[in-house]
Amino acid sequence: MEISRLRRRHVVSLLGGAAAVGVSGRAFAQAEPPKPAQIVVNHSGGSMGSAMRKAFFNGFEKKYGIRVVETSPVDFGKLRAMVDSGNVEWDLTEIGGQDAIRAGKANLLDKVDPKVVDRSKYPETAQNPYVFASSVYTTIIGYRTDVFKNGSQPKSWADWWDVKKFPGARSMRNHPTDNLEFALIADGVPKDKVYPIDFDRAFKKLDQIKPHVTAWWSTGQQPAQLLLDKEVVLATGWNGRFYDIIKKGAPVEIEWNEGALKQGSFAIPRGAKNPYWANKMLAELAIPQQQAVYASELGYPGLNLESLNFVDAKVKPYLPTAYLEKQFWISDEWYAEHGTKAAELWNAWMLKKA
Repeated sequence: MEISRLRRRHVVSLLGGAAAVGVSGRAFAQAEPPKPAQIVVNHSGGSMGSAMRKAFFNGFEKKYGIRVVETSPVDFGKLRAMVDSGNVEWDLTEIGGQDAIRAGKANLLDKVDPKVVDRSKYPETAQNPYVFASSVYTTIIGYRTDVFKNGSQPKSWADWWDVKKFPGARSMRNHPTDNLEFALIADGVPKDKVYPIDFDRAFKKLDQIKPHVTAWWSTGQQPAQLLLDKEVVLATGWNGRFYDIIKKGAPVEIEWNEGALKQGSFAIPRGAKNPYWANKMLAELAIPQQQAVYASELGYPGLNLESLNFVDAKVKPYLPTAYLEKQFWISDEWYAEHGTKAAELWNAWMLKKA
């Protein structure tokens, strides 16, 4: 009896001591895991990697004393092989939109921890539990300002198809994504009603524009270079590529209306060695001030909408997040299911004579 009371007093004393120093059982459970010497982040490399180093990685290393090792390229097959084998080299990896959907369904990813990563200021479209939307880019119209002066450029996809009112050589991407949607919008489909895509209607409309497309681009730099060299006067392309030549003084501008939005994404592979610290890196990627640095480098802003408040006034007009209401989101879910068929139909269509 006396021994029992003494034990109870000892337990109470321990709990009281813990409370006195602000420690609870819950706090013990939530303590940070030990810091690793490094974490590995896999991404596309190139200018994107340089911008991420400047905007995010250097700050993370300084804040936590953990080295960020960068690898590339992005490879869905390698991700699957790592997870299946249980030998995961990456703590965090960039992942494409359709691949992100596939990876989630295949149980290749860990969930983003909402206790660590604050996405409260993100649009609903960027709240996937397994995928972190690190940036947004859009496919839009770039045009020569010495040809289309004083706001006379095409302002919609219906205008793009109107070759009499808006004459001149055009360039479009050699890919079904974007073009199927643009064709339907040009044909009168509201931009929020393009899915599921009506293939017959889209390709019938594409038949009309095909003879007027003098270059079908396959890399991001091509449409910007074609405009720069005046080989075309109108081009579809990624906003960051146009922004790059605009800030260097090229006579080119962007029409944002009816642009096709896509998100750049990162995810934590299931079985990653340092999932907590991978989440801490995602938290770094969510800081609006750091996103503003990244956006100023590449023209691809993050989806924390507060980041626009920290961007230079000269940069803001070239960021797609300033025009979200004018644009529409490409459906990664639709392409994850129908992308193979879309690609087959597109390749067959490209082989047909205009």
